[in-house]
Amino acid sequence: MTFLRFASVAAFALATLSACSGDREVPQLMNARSGSDSPDEFSVLPTQPLQAPADFQTLPTPTPGGSNLTDPDPRADAVAALGGRVSAERTGGVPAADQGLVQYAGRNGIADGIRTTLATEDEDVRRGGRGRILERVFNTNLYRRAYEDQILDPQDELLRWRAAGVRTPAAPPPAE
Repeated sequence: MTFLRFASVAAFALATLSACSGDREVPQLMNARSGSDSPDEFSVLPTQPLQAPADFQTLPTPTPGGSNLTDPDPRADAVAALGGRVSAERTGGVPAADQGLVQYAGRNGIADGIRTTLATEDEDVRRGGRGRILERVFNTNLYRRAYEDQILDPQDELLRWRAAGVRTPAAPPPAE
């Protein structure tokens, strides 16, 4: 057997073997990974400065596994940065000022378990866009191809909205 035949048979065997991944695993369409083993600088969260309470008798009861006063609270920080009330966010319910908005959004009914349903449907889409053998071998990004039929064309949408009579003063110019 010549070297060329041996190399082509070996390459075919390798490609065939790499295509035999388990169907139970959820496909990863975005293959953006760091090539180094260094720490992730975005996973480090700064804590708030330590402060001594005014009265040590009024401290809250410790909750094992719970939050600490100096722990970062990104959700509350985001609410405060966007001009919201942090106290309303911590109650867990819908504030009275937003009840009308919530009722209007649910005017056609609310589907129970919508998150589970959407997760299942999305997994089916990702399984359908698994990619070809060489795309999987070379870790190609398959995200756009998997969701291609769901991507809106901005120029078509602009024309559709303009035809409906909606003003679009800040629309981008057409692509050349």
